Amino acid sequence: MGNQVTNPIVIMFINMTIVFAVLFILSLYIRLIHKIDPTKPKAKPAAPAKTSVAAPPAAAPAPAVAPGISGETVAAIAGALAAYGIGFSQVKAIRPTERSGWLNAGRMNGLRNQK
Repeated sequence: MGNQVTNPIVIMFINMTIVFAVLFILSLYIRLIHKIDPTKPKAKPAAPAKTSVAAPPAAAPAPAVAPGISGETVAAIAGALAAYGIGFSQVKAIRPTERSGWLNAGRMNGLRNQK
């Protein structure tokens, strides 16, 4: 009983050493599994590269933009779609949504801090 460590800093370092040692062993195990993975597709021999020039893809038709929407708004929508991974060529139209007075009243009521 005389060899008990009661210093919390020493206990923390011992525990962290054990945790990181186990994590290192797990990372080695995962690397080994990736090396001997039987489900990995076999590498196919490289086919000779063709030097033909492909025609540029046809330009997609521009989406129909409702009057009153600025070019900056269209650019912001295109940027948001690109960040999300959706091509702008998939957009068919850009138009404002119809807004109901009741919907706006509900939004305003939800935004107010009523306690």
